[in-house]
Amino acid sequence: MTSMRYLRVGDVVELLVHCLGNEPGTNGVVVEEYELGGHGVMVIFPNGEYDGFSEDEQLNFLQFVRHDERMESYVFTNVMQLSRDFQDKLFTFTKG
Repeated sequence: MTSMRYLRVGDVVELLVHCLGNEPGTNGVVVEEYELGGHGVMVIFPNGEYDGFSEDEQLNFLQFVRHDERMESYVFTNVMQLSRDFQDKLFTFTKG
């Protein structure tokens, strides 16, 4: 595996491929990091869909855009809370 910058909570990423009903170029926010056979991350997208990405999937599906300091303290507890936080418009998906 090639060397990569580990994504972390609060990072804004751009999709490189169509995924979960989102077009390439759509931004998402990393809401959780986990270790499961490597450094995985969970990302939520503007349509409310979310998924986990392994290290290999991060290389193939995601591109780092910037770090959003407002989101770096987000604590993922469960998907129900994540959905409520999304409905409460906690996440920002703006480009740049």
